[in-house]
Amino acid sequence: MSVRGSLPTLLFALSAVLFFGLGSFLAARQAAESENEQIAALRAEIGVLRRQHPEPTPSGTSGRATDATPTAMMDDQSRAALVADIKRELKSEMGLLPVSMLRERRQSFVEMYSYDATGSSNYGTAGYLGHGYFITVKHGVVALGDVNESRKITSVKLMYNGRALVARVVDTGDAQVEVDPGDWAILKVKDPVDLPALDVNLDYRFDFADPIFRLGNDYSKGIILSTGYVGQRTTNNLVTCLTDGHPGVSGGGVLNGDGQLVGIPIGRMQGDYRFSFILPLRSDMFRRVPQLAAH
Repeated sequence: MSVRGSLPTLLFALSAVLFFGLGSFLAARQAAESENEQIAALRAEIGVLRRQHPEPTPSGTSGRATDATPTAMMDDQSRAALVADIKRELKSEMGLLPVSMLRERRQSFVEMYSYDATGSSNYGTAGYLGHGYFITVKHGVVALGDVNESRKITSVKLMYNGRALVARVVDTGDAQVEVDPGDWAILKVKDPVDLPALDVNLDYRFDFADPIFRLGNDYSKGIILSTGYVGQRTTNNLVTCLTDGHPGVSGGGVLNGDGQLVGIPIGRMQGDYRFSFILPLRSDMFRRVPQLAAH
């Protein structure tokens, strides 16, 4: 083939390559411009979103009012009612009593001392019922079991304002041994006493895990408070609980969550000062107490 004959073919091929390359360039440029437009549109959209929802910044935990209208102030009566409701809820859920109430109830209990024919003494606790009457345990004022003349109790005294007041036994239960449902006694003093009388509750149920408060003359060191929880009733109608059963607390008071007298501590498990026995109050205990006999 001659050079002159192949020249058109060569020119045609070069033209085809040139136009193909130009077409590819223009297509790539158009795609790039389209991609740039999409990126620009996306950036613009992100900018709008950022302006509408600014990034969170660290701040303190103090509250700020978002409403320009001031919140209505709570009046004194509403505030007092709210505080009272909160206190009731806390007391119910946590088994608490106000300290002021516990201090007041402490004043209703006195140290008790009994003396036998040999001059030996024992100590316990007595709770004030009003009008000169006190409640305590029988084994604190009467020698129980097989006793001889030397062990008979000859006198009982209650400590009041640093003085020992003579008390007489006006009534007792039928217990012949300690830690018994009949292990209770009522005392009376002639001397006037200015003590707050206990509020007696004969209907307390002693439900499992109920919080209780015990006040007694621990180790003859004065009236001391202890707290605990109800266990269960025994076959002879006593109640078990976990609260200190130290020597001297017998005859003291067991209070419920409302500060009412619901029982008296009368004993403990041998060798375990944390396992105590409570005698629930009954109406027959107050048959000789005029102001409570109607219960």
